[in-house]
Amino acid sequence: MTSVRRRTLALAAVLTLAAAASSCTSQKTETPSNTAQTAMTPLQRGEYLSNIMACNDCHTPGGIYGGPDFERRFAGSELGWQGPWGVSYASNLTPDPETGLGNWTNVEIERALRSGVRKDGSPILPPMPWPNFANLTPDDMASLIAYLKSVPPVKHKVPDRVPPNGVATTPVIPIPAPGAWDAPRTAPAP
Repeated sequence: MTSVRRRTLALAAVLTLAAAASSCTSQKTETPSNTAQTAMTPLQRGEYLSNIMACNDCHTPGGIYGGPDFERRFAGSELGWQGPWGVSYASNLTPDPETGLGNWTNVEIERALRSGVRKDGSPILPPMPWPNFANLTPDDMASLIAYLKSVPPVKHKVPDRVPPNGVATTPVIPIPAPGAWDAPRTAPAP
């Protein structure tokens, strides 16, 4: 074996050992996303959360069709979700005082997102995934609420809920009753 080849192999072995040793250390390094996350203001964090939690999909007109109208961001939808509960609609989440969250306190909004209970005491119906939002940290919840209160208010009253066996006057997405495997173990709230 030539000396050049031996040196090359030795250098390769040293680099391999160095790489292996460095990958086994427990030193934590910040990723760019963690660094960016800590640099966010609460409003930026709230906007980020609303995006990754897909709030626009249901609460922004056109969102479910892949073309959200951001001029009417969070103004609610007239597309109903029909299931065993009847028909539910995505609420207006803008700070409009008549048709949105404008008269809701932060505590009322947090209660809705953590426990699935609206300001009037009625349950938030499917498909709203409030049990997922119940896991938000206090800071993330505060950021999300602050962001919702910061978007431009849009006056838009969504259709009223339709009871089971009622007739919706708007387009609906039917969600069939679950089979035995997927049925909830506890009855949904009335």
